[in-house]
Amino acid sequence: MQWFGKGSGNIEDRRGMSGGVIGGGIGIIVVILGLFFGQDLTGLVSQLPIGEMTQGTAKTGEPTDKEAKFVDGVLESTNQVWEKQFQEMGKSYEKPVLVLFTNSVQSACGSASAAVGPFYCPGDHKVYIDLSFYQELQNRFGAGGDFAQAYVIAHEVGHHVQNLLGISEKVQRARGQLSEKEYNRLSVKLELQADFFAGLWANHAQSLKDFKLDEGDLEEAITAANAIGDDKLQKQAQGEVVPDAFTHGTSAQRMYWFKKGFDTGDIRQGDTFNTTQL
Repeated sequence: MQWFGKGSGNIEDRRGMSGGVIGGGIGIIVVILGLFFGQDLTGLVSQLPIGEMTQGTAKTGEPTDKEAKFVDGVLESTNQVWEKQFQEMGKSYEKPVLVLFTNSVQSACGSASAAVGPFYCPGDHKVYIDLSFYQELQNRFGAGGDFAQAYVIAHEVGHHVQNLLGISEKVQRARGQLSEKEYNRLSVKLELQADFFAGLWANHAQSLKDFKLDEGDLEEAITAANAIGDDKLQKQAQGEVVPDAFTHGTSAQRMYWFKKGFDTGDIRQGDTFNTTQL
């Protein structure tokens, strides 16, 4: 993948700052959920107990280290793609902020540890990531490569797009009216749509200056999507697959919807809530 050189200007660097303490049974659940990247943590992180904060000042502006500059460039490429998509829909796109943190972080959704993985908080319109997650993605799940890393950011920005379009709010409103099994099905549809949006970004980003996909890049993203399917992760963690507990979709579904977004580049093709292809 050829880097997108321009930065977004929307990076908040909190690395080295302590973001709060997670304890109790919910903390254990969050560690388990950390097996899945791409969390939209509406209604989950807000339930976590918030510990004492270590004071510090976040850095803003363009980062200087290579890893952070990379995710900043990816974020800017998503900004440019989604600004155009929203223009075509007659809407204005609000650029999200990407927060870099170490170990734990405080968001408008509450306190979260790095074990949760990258997540989007609709309460403050920010994407959160501990960059050490990328080592976990490569070492534990065999999904390395810069385009796999870019896919992670694009998926979280997909949740931001859902938030701006009111999709996330509709799903949240339904939460109290459905059984856990029924809500899990909605959660899967939400996550697969974020995968579709990530694929759509990859399609349109190719027209941006200084952004170029290399041979094997698409395979990296598909490998990542395959590695973190509910069925595969459940099998690895507990030796059996429980479809009613799926919250993100199977490996096959995640690969399918990312690829569909990439192949079509058409946001109208990403309605995972009214499709029979699940």
